[in-house]
Amino acid sequence: MLASLTIKDIVLIDREELVFSGGLSALTGETGAGKSILLGALGLACGDRGGKGLVRQGADQAMAVAVFEPAPDHPAYAILEEAGLAAEPGEPIILRRTLSADGRSRAHVNDQPASVGLLAQLGDVLVEIHGQHDGRGLLDPKTHRSLLDAFAGASKERAAVASAWEALSTARKRMDELAKSRDKAASEEAYLRGAVEALGALDPKPDEEAALAEERKFLQQAEAALTELQTAMSAVAGGEGLSTRLNTALRGLERVRGALGAGEAGEDAGDAAAARASVERAAGALDRALIEFNEAEDALAEAAQRFEVEPGRLDRVEERLFALRGEARKHSVEVDALPALREDLAGRLDLIEHADDRLKEAESALKAAETDYARAAEALTKARRSAAEKLAAAVIAELEPLKMDKARFRVAVDPDETRPGAKGWDRVAFEVATNPGAPFGALDKIASGGELSRFALALKVCLVGGGGKVMVFDEVDQGVGGAVADAVGQRLAKLAETGQALVVTHSPQVAARAALHFRIEKASDGEGVRTAVRELGPMERREEIARMLSGAEVTDAARAAADQLMAS
Repeated sequence: MLASLTIKDIVLIDREELVFSGGLSALTGETGAGKSILLGALGLACGDRGGKGLVRQGADQAMAVAVFEPAPDHPAYAILEEAGLAAEPGEPIILRRTLSADGRSRAHVNDQPASVGLLAQLGDVLVEIHGQHDGRGLLDPKTHRSLLDAFAGASKERAAVASAWEALSTARKRMDELAKSRDKAASEEAYLRGAVEALGALDPKPDEEAALAEERKFLQQAEAALTELQTAMSAVAGGEGLSTRLNTALRGLERVRGALGAGEAGEDAGDAAAARASVERAAGALDRALIEFNEAEDALAEAAQRFEVEPGRLDRVEERLFALRGEARKHSVEVDALPALREDLAGRLDLIEHADDRLKEAESALKAAETDYARAAEALTKARRSAAEKLAAAVIAELEPLKMDKARFRVAVDPDETRPGAKGWDRVAFEVATNPGAPFGALDKIASGGELSRFALALKVCLVGGGGKVMVFDEVDQGVGGAVADAVGQRLAKLAETGQALVVTHSPQVAARAALHFRIEKASDGEGVRTAVRELGPMERREEIARMLSGAEVTDAARAAADQLMAS
């Protein structure tokens, strides 16, 4: 629902704020009073093109602000989410547009900077304007297919087509990929075979380069290390080695310990005990030294054994390392990527060898997908054609009371199998012929402004509701009066029962049906002409409808007729 429309410095309007409610709102006034300015301001807020000519003379900028209160499940919230603008479902959506006197334009959504394109996206799902000035929704042929499907209740058929289209697209992509891969691989078959054979013979392993490089470094240092170790072993073991000398010293201490004995009574116990303690410490130290020496000797022998490498091992490691690096350079990859490259090249070679089998499988799957899609699309076409006849008959029945009994309406459903898609292959268009014998043509190309509004009204009545949109009808009653105008009013009121409709009208019969009534007035303020908008109370509304009935001079008879219209 459109909750309010604020207009500032647009053409002849200084500042106006219109507050709306649900149901039908009527906008009336003398011809030229400026009713089109209001529709232009609403369109501006909803992303229509705007020029500096809209800025009121003497003002720096013009501004239009439209506040909408959609239902929580309205598609506008999905558009906001996709655009990255936070908005909780159910909260107001505020569209603001400013135009500077130099022609620059700025847009905001909920006080956040936005593009004019986003305003237009939101406007397309929030508002439908029918008449001389704009045509959102019904006049856009792009919407006709979806509108017909909704009328037909063809959601099941549309879902089947969408699913079949996805499967068909996948099958086509698979077929294209296989064909391209086969053609590319076939042109390099000789290279692939040679590369796969070479890599197979080399048999590279993951992380092999780092392991070989480390082993090579070790092997390069092994010979020098072994020489140093052997020198050390000779130093500790050659001639009268340290082990022999330590053993000789330890045996001498054992004899001293034996000579000292355990000591006798009457002896000078202090000196003997001290001597025995010194000998014990010396023997213990020699014993530990001998143990450590033996461990060192064993460790030297073990280390020397470790550095005794297999003859020719360094040459073989270097040869392997250089072979791996050479193969990697040949393919312009890292050595560690060789195992994966081998698998990839083998897979491409396998593709060549089994390409025909795979292509046959893909071709079979594609044909099956094409058959499934055609079946689903034909079912949807059948449902659309059946619904098209019913919709056309319903619209034609609505045209007679709207004084358009000579007009014809049809829904063209033309399948084009060369242009399939997720929504089928049908071109759907609402077409009209306004004069007997005249050919059918596009709705917005054939009908005049007032006829467009009445066609839109008839369509909306038949399609039931506005899909959550605010419906705006501009002079839907143009050129009609009496019973026809009353029929227009009845249909507008019916549409507004489950939503919101705004109508710019010169017809008292239409205005009398409104729940909310605004009068647009033009007056001079001494500095220039200004347009103002007033919401009318019950008595003011009576006077306005009476004026519309009688003209410049409002009579009692006109007031009585106004009362009768408002009571009907």
